[in-house]
Amino acid sequence: MTASPIRLGISRCLLGDEVRFDGGHKRDHFLADVLGRYVDWVPVCPEVEAGLGTPREAMRLVGDPRRPQLMTITSKRDHTEAMETMIEERIELLDKLNLSGFVFKKGSPSCGVKQVPVYTNQGMPRHSSAGIFAKAFIKQFPLIPVEEEGRLCDPSLRDNFIERVFCYHRFHDLVQNGVTRQILIRFHTIHKYLLLSHSQQHYATMGRLVGQADRYRLKELIVKYGAFFMKTLTVKATVRKHVNVLHHMAGNFKNRLKAPEKAELLAVIDDYH
Repeated sequence: MTASPIRLGISRCLLGDEVRFDGGHKRDHFLADVLGRYVDWVPVCPEVEAGLGTPREAMRLVGDPRRPQLMTITSKRDHTEAMETMIEERIELLDKLNLSGFVFKKGSPSCGVKQVPVYTNQGMPRHSSAGIFAKAFIKQFPLIPVEEEGRLCDPSLRDNFIERVFCYHRFHDLVQNGVTRQILIRFHTIHKYLLLSHSQQHYATMGRLVGQADRYRLKELIVKYGAFFMKTLTVKATVRKHVNVLHHMAGNFKNRLKAPEKAELLAVIDDYH
């Protein structure tokens, strides 16, 4: 199987480009200098690509949280139509790049993923939503891992995001290179312990799905499995779950280890616990 490069979308200001409303940037050291060594970044700045320029008047979301308007704060100019036109064109281009994830700028009215304030016409924050571009991206690519740069300061959230990125990339490559039922079952077997470290319940559900693979058309099976696979990885892995998996793995060696070796292995697992 030919491995493709790992491409991630990113809010352009996080790489140090001076594209924010005030002409500045929000360069993130981890993303630009650490994770950037392993992935190909695809920078996106919705406001600049919508023709709004830099610097520009600050904007916010206004109105119905289900379909808010993107409006400048002082002059009350509505840029929603320009943004929606840009989004439609940009998402079509991103679809061809086979992204494996996206890191968005926290709090941005275009790129925020969570808790972006939505204001009333009188200027009061009443609701919250995702940014206009982030919401459209997630709707178009529901399985692609997304995260905000602020949340990546949490080590457990950062690790989970990176894990989901690499796993999505691996699954996408599997599909792109031509998958059969037998190949999908092997993929599931290879990822057994990883999936168990997240959720035994989800793993059991996936096991039943691949165990009945012949009941589904191949395309339907792949879609169902991919959705379950990525959903399982969003469930938090804990020390307790890891310990259960390690004991499960240790059981494979019960007839191959001498008693002192087995005791040493179990002691290491208990120390980790």
